[in-house]
Amino acid sequence: MSPRHRRLARASLVALWLGTAAVSLIGWHGVSRDLLTGTLLPPAWHDAAIAAGSAADLALGLAVWRWDRPAVYRACLALVGVMTVVATVLQPALWLHPLGPLSKNLPIAALLLVLQDLTPDRHAPHE
Repeated sequence: MSPRHRRLARASLVALWLGTAAVSLIGWHGVSRDLLTGTLLPPAWHDAAIAAGSAADLALGLAVWRWDRPAVYRACLALVGVMTVVATVLQPALWLHPLGPLSKNLPIAALLLVLQDLTPDRHAPHE
């Protein structure tokens, strides 16, 4: 992958996660809350779940923007995995949604793996 393509891949992930964090906050009392209505999550926990999800998206976006490191991509991959499992438990029907809010995580995971594999680990001991 060329340096230009790496920058584009990273920028797309940053835009995705920062945008998602903003949309979650803007839609706090609308779409964000609607997604949690009717799930196993008690309504008293909805605000905490929205805040945690927004914070996680913000953290992912800022981490990828700031650090081009394999460890960052591994951490992002782990968090995407956890968030996908939680969303699947809370709203399994999202896998069937025509805009793919959960299925989009598959190409995101693939992109994270590619970036991880193509990024030199600047903190690894030299052989």
